[in-house]
Parts: sequence; C-alpha cells; structure tokens
Amino acid sequence: MSDISFDTARRHVLGLGCERGMSPAEMLALAIEALDLADIGAAELAAIASIDSRRLEPAILAIAAHFSVPAVFFDALRLEAETPRLANPSAIVFARVGCHGVAEAAALAAAGPDAELAVAKIKSAHATAAVARILLQNG
Repeated sequence: MSDISFDTARRHVLGLGCERGMSPAEMLALAIEALDLADIGAAELAAIASIDSRRLEPAILAIAAHFSVPAVFFDALRLEAETPRLANPSAIVFARVGCHGVAEAAALAAAGPDAELAVAKIKSAHATAAVARILLQNG
C-alpha cells in the first residue's frame, strides 16, 4: 500500500476486474459510471486495484494512466481474505480465479481495513468495477 496516498481529498480506490484483451474504451466507460455512482470526481481517486493476473492488462493500465493514479495488484489469496466484506461474492469467480470477487475485493484490499464499499460491483459486457472509500479517523 505504500504506492497509495490517502488524504481527505484522495480517499477512494476503484477496483476493476476484466476479461483478457478487453477494450480500454469499455473499461473507461465502466470506470466513469462507477465514479458517478460514488458521486466522486477523479481528484478523489487514490488508486486503481485488481488481481495480479491482470497486472499487464492494457485496459486496466489505461485506466490508471487516464486518472494519473497508481495501479496496485493483489494475489487471489489476499483478495479471498476480503470475502466477508464483499457485497456480491461469486462462486463462479472463485472457480475461475481463486477468490470470491475481484473488483470489490481489490478495492477493499487497497483501501485497507477501515474501508467500506461506496459502490458495490457493477458490470459491463467484459468487466466489473467497484469503489471503496477509506474512512479517515480525523476527516
């Protein structure tokens, strides 16, 4: 988490999951929809988060570049540890990647133990997105 700077302005993480080779344009539309649902602007975003198997996924890297924030990645075991906090755990996702959710779990993992989902998982044809908000102790 050292790549992420949380403060009163940047206290949200956008979690993303996707099929390999998906369109960056589709991912950007979903990301913007998630931020709109969270009622936050790009300046409030601290990071993009996903599963480590998507570390080189062009669509995810394009979203991090678009918003000028770091992309952080977690292995399936770390994401699985977030299952109790997920709004939409999925046995299908678990069968495919080894954790019960990617977008929600990655957002929560990056935002830390004092975070909550601001936007539960939303979907496009080839991706998922969720937004976690870190709850600051003094702000």
